[in-house]
Amino acid sequence: MKQINLQKIQNKLRNKFIKLGVKMIAPETIFFSEDTKIGKNVVIDPYVVIGAKVNIGNNVKIFSFSHLESSKIENDVNIGPYARLRPGTILQKGSRVGNFVEVKKSKIGKNSKVNHLSYIGDATMGNSVNIGAGTITCNYDGVKKNKTKIKNNVFIGSNSSLVAPITINGNSTVGAGSVITKNVRTKSLALTRSSQVEIKNYKRKK
Repeated sequence: MKQINLQKIQNKLRNKFIKLGVKMIAPETIFFSEDTKIGKNVVIDPYVVIGAKVNIGNNVKIFSFSHLESSKIENDVNIGPYARLRPGTILQKGSRVGNFVEVKKSKIGKNSKVNHLSYIGDATMGNSVNIGAGTITCNYDGVKKNKTKIKNNVFIGSNSSLVAPITINGNSTVGAGSVITKNVRTKSLALTRSSQVEIKNYKRKK
């Protein structure tokens, strides 16, 4: 009986949002909460779960297999596929969170992008920031959570680790493959990378 009631609630919510203009390709695969709020011109692909306390603005696209909870999504935002937004996430206007990205208790600034394979936790990100694939914020030291601050127009190269607490100041660049443990100054390039070693005419063991 409980399962039937849950199905009725979901069908009611789906019909409600369809009438409000939300576009759903396969509504039977999308799950809402009773407190979900959605703006205008929103498209939701199949297999999306929207948990409690999610507020979605206008012109938002949510791609398949994404999970959202306790998050605020502003206008003109793209999410997913395979994105997870955990409690305390704020995606500001024009931002993007892509495939296999997890965001927790963080603000992604206007027109900033976290497109691939990244974890952003306990962070504040400014506007027009680009986070390269494989980048993580190392926010937990085993005892407490620490904060990462990324200012406007920062470019973070792929496969970087930002060890909090740390501040990456505006218009700076972090080279790919870096482990950053100290604050980065404005308009600077920061990188931590061993020199490449090449042995000529090397023969593999047989």
